[in-house]
Amino acid sequence: MITVLFACVHNAGRSQIAAALFNKYADPHHARAISAGTQPAARVHPEVVEAMRQRGIDVSTHTPQRLTPELASTAQWLITMGCGDECPVVPGAVRDDWPIQDPKGQSPAIVDAIVADIDRRVRGLVQRISGDSR
Repeated sequence: MITVLFACVHNAGRSQIAAALFNKYADPHHARAISAGTQPAARVHPEVVEAMRQRGIDVSTHTPQRLTPELASTAQWLITMGCGDECPVVPGAVRDDWPIQDPKGQSPAIVDAIVADIDRRVRGLVQRISGDSR
């Protein structure tokens, strides 16, 4: 089982979107996604909940969680989105940084564009790891 960890600052936007989309597209017998943040918020941003609801994905009950070294150590892939140097180095994990705008407080049109960007990247990642035998 491959675990992909999506990390951002508050775990209330980008990383929640990415993990939810990854878990929608990936074969659950081969890979799964989790998400976390360096400074977790109290809840997922409402604009993210709404944008994902419109795509048939409910993230309203998801709770942002802290990115800890222990959690990071469970991942074979670490995808960071805006947490910079605060995101841990995970020995042995493949790491990539996606420069994606924070959806917090953005208009619905901008949030939709952010979700579309993340969706495109996640689909590519799912294809990329589909042959990964780790």
